[in-house]
Amino acid sequence: MENDSLNTAVDSAGVVAVDSTAVPDSAAPEMVMPTPEQLGISIVSGPQGGMPAVTVGDTFEFPVTVSWSVQGSALLVVPTGSANAKGLTQVGVSQESARSVKDGKEIASITFTYKIAAQDTGNLHVPAMRFEIPTQMGQPLDLRSESVDVRVNEPFNPLPIVVGLVVALLVLCAGLWRAKRRAAAREAVAARNAAQDALREKMVVLKQRVNTADSREWLLELESICKEYVAEKFGLAVNLDTMVKDGQLEGWESLVEEFAHARYGGGKRDGFENKETWKGAMKLMGVSEDEK
Repeated sequence: MENDSLNTAVDSAGVVAVDSTAVPDSAAPEMVMPTPEQLGISIVSGPQGGMPAVTVGDTFEFPVTVSWSVQGSALLVVPTGSANAKGLTQVGVSQESARSVKDGKEIASITFTYKIAAQDTGNLHVPAMRFEIPTQMGQPLDLRSESVDVRVNEPFNPLPIVVGLVVALLVLCAGLWRAKRRAAAREAVAARNAAQDALREKMVVLKQRVNTADSREWLLELESICKEYVAEKFGLAVNLDTMVKDGQLEGWESLVEEFAHARYGGGKRDGFENKETWKGAMKLMGVSEDEK
């Protein structure tokens, strides 16, 4: 540092040096130090563009730049404070000198870059940084930066989002499954109704022939209709005789006997007998003559 240049700057700011041998101590005027602004010294803290958001646990850089008009002089800038504050811990500091030209004047600067660890969340504050510039007068110039706010956030946790997506997906799948199940149920009901209608129509036609058809042919046709009904109900090829013996068709015994009698000979029957047989078959199959 060129101390003479600082003293010259101080003198130009109006500080008068007094000979201590000529004036008693009690009468010596108090020495007034110039301000950094009077000497053209400025200090800027924080990154350009403002502080970015920080996540707890991160280490971020916080620059503080001291600059002055050179005019052939050099300054020694000594940091006297730290960046420690509530929720913030200084873990290192580095400095870099530079020179530039602004408005035709050469500007010198020193940038102190503090490395700070964020250890808590919330709206925290990087404290004001303090610096001293020694002088030949024994009293240093004090510099102080502005305090800067910094927002420290919780670390991003994807688990709630993942859980939410999984729950939403499960709800969607459950909804689709229920909709598909309802559609299948409606289709099954429609199919059963269609089969019931077809069965009713066949039985109505058969009723109209109780008096005119050959009794044996009429019974064998009724047997065919009954087999269709049982096959639809149980979903397999059927043998009415076997199913009656196995107890699967309770109440069908007499009807199946009539079918067997028709297959192995039969005989003439009155129309009212066929009609009674028809009524019994309708009841066993749960079919009503008139659609409800």
